[in-house]
Amino acid sequence: MPRILSVGIATLDIVNRVSAYPEEDAEIRALSQQRRRGGNATNTLVILSQLGHAVAWAGVLPRDADSSLVLEDLQRHQVDLGAVLRPDSGKLPTSYITLSAATGSRTIVHYRDLPEYGFDDFDSLSLDAFDWIHFEGRNLTQLKMMLEKTRRLGIPCSLEVEKPRAGIAALFALPDVLLISRAWVREQGTDSPQAFLQQMKDDRQVFLAWGAEGAWSLSPGGEILHAPAPETEVVDSIGAGDVFNAGIIDALLRGLPPQKTLEHAVNLASAKCAREGLQL
Repeated sequence: MPRILSVGIATLDIVNRVSAYPEEDAEIRALSQQRRRGGNATNTLVILSQLGHAVAWAGVLPRDADSSLVLEDLQRHQVDLGAVLRPDSGKLPTSYITLSAATGSRTIVHYRDLPEYGFDDFDSLSLDAFDWIHFEGRNLTQLKMMLEKTRRLGIPCSLEVEKPRAGIAALFALPDVLLISRAWVREQGTDSPQAFLQQMKDDRQVFLAWGAEGAWSLSPGGEILHAPAPETEVVDSIGAGDVFNAGIIDALLRGLPPQKTLEHAVNLASAKCAREGLQL
């Protein structure tokens, strides 16, 4: 069974479901509220675990009260926590999420006061135990060294590029697979996935999740592929991008061809949007 390591964060998500997103300075009543484990890296691992993979998380989890929710959820999904740092100080990062029942879209306010997982922590791991390593695109100086070591060891790896971070494009030659968000592409000045991929042609595999329009990818042979999203009544889009990323990694490890890989990930993400939470 392939073993997958993901380097990134876990969060506490406080989700307020509202009938429609409020105007500024409004005061409204939430339809419901949930406290969930969140965070891109751990979301992706939870999906990969449900798809039958052995998974491990490399991240930082403080010993505050909120972290017990994260710990219990990851243990329930059989995520190996042997590489996790447990500092006595610091607060679990928190995402305050407003989820609109009218559209299924979500707006997030994130707060973080916790050290990042560093290269020295990563360097101490027995990486030859893993068949794939997935990285969140954060903490770039440390991330560069992690990617360089992974490349030297010949371990296939993927990099999620979600938020605009100065200098992250300089790392694009290091991973085997780039998983790029629509928001990041738009920050580069284009709203066309095809135009963006045209200028990305090299030996990387590049995947662009594009919401209701499905997703595009650049295959190893330089072909631009598209998979439309099935029509879905959106109930909860929280974590859909993380599910898409898990679908890509799962398909690549299973050896699916490029078009099937893209379709598999799109279908997983679309099915997730039709229900609450991350249970498959």
